[in-house]
Amino acid sequence: MSLPRPRVTPAGRWADLAQRVGSALVILVLGGGLLMAPPRWSGLGLAILFGALLWELARLVAPVDPVPGGQLPVPRPGIREGRMALIIGLLAGLAMAATLLLSPWAGAALALPVALGWRLAQPALRPALAGQAILMALATAGLAWVRATHGQGTAWWIVILVVLSDVLGYFVGRAVGGPKFWPRYSPNKTWSGTAAGWVGAILAGGVLVALGLAGPGTLVAGPLLVLGGQLGDIAESALKRRAGVKDSSHIIPGHGGLMDRFDAMGGALASALVLGLAGLLPVVGQ
Repeated sequence: MSLPRPRVTPAGRWADLAQRVGSALVILVLGGGLLMAPPRWSGLGLAILFGALLWELARLVAPVDPVPGGQLPVPRPGIREGRMALIIGLLAGLAMAATLLLSPWAGAALALPVALGWRLAQPALRPALAGQAILMALATAGLAWVRATHGQGTAWWIVILVVLSDVLGYFVGRAVGGPKFWPRYSPNKTWSGTAAGWVGAILAGGVLVALGLAGPGTLVAGPLLVLGGQLGDIAESALKRRAGVKDSSHIIPGHGGLMDRFDAMGGALASALVLGLAGLLPVVGQ
C-alpha cells in the first residue's frame, strides 16, 4: 500500500522565498562591490572569494563518517581534513591573486591546490572536485577578463542576467509547476522556470537593443549565459547530493555557503569567458 503524497500548501510552496531574496542580495552586493572597485582591489577581492570557494569545495569532498538516515547540514570533515582544506583555500587564493595581479602564467600554480584537493577527496568525488575547481577558476578569471576587455556594462549585464533568471525561475516554476528539468540532481527546478529564465534573458536583451546599449548579439548570448548559470547550479547540487550534505558551509548565516550562492554565477561567468574568447560575447553599454 503506497502512502499518499503530501499536499504542498501555498505557504509551503513559498517557504524559501526569504532565502532566495537573501541569495540575490548577497550576489548583488558582493558582485557589485567587485565590479565597482578599482582593478587591483577587485582582483584581490576575487582572489579571496576564489580561495574561500576552494576551501568550501575541499571540505565538501573530504571523507566523513556516514550519517544514518539523512544528509549533513554542512560538511563535517575531521580536524586533519579541515586543516588541509584551509591550506588548499589559502594556496588557491594566493595563486589566483598572482594570476590576476601579476601574470596570467601564474595560473599554473593553481595545479597545486587542486592536486592537494584530489588527494584529500573521497575517490568517488575526485572528478567532481577537479571539474568544480576548473569551473570556479574560469569564472573568477572570467569576471576579471570581461571587465577588462568588455567593460563594466557587460559584466553588470551578466550579473543581472543571473539574478533575473533566478527570480523568474523561482516564481514561474513555483506558480506554473510542471515537469522537472533534471529531477535526479535538482528536484525543485521545472522546465517552466528554466524556460522563464531564457525568455527573461531575451527580453532583457531586447530592451538593451531598443535603447541602443547593445547589439542583437545579446538576444543569443543572453540565453546561453543563463543556461550556463543553470547548469552550474545543477552541477553544485549534484555534488552536494553525492557528498551527502545540504549546504556547502554556514559562512553566510541563514543562507548556506558561498558555493550555494555563486553556483549559477560561476557557470554564467565561465560561459562568458568561453563566448568571449570565441568572439561571441557582445559589449553592453559602450
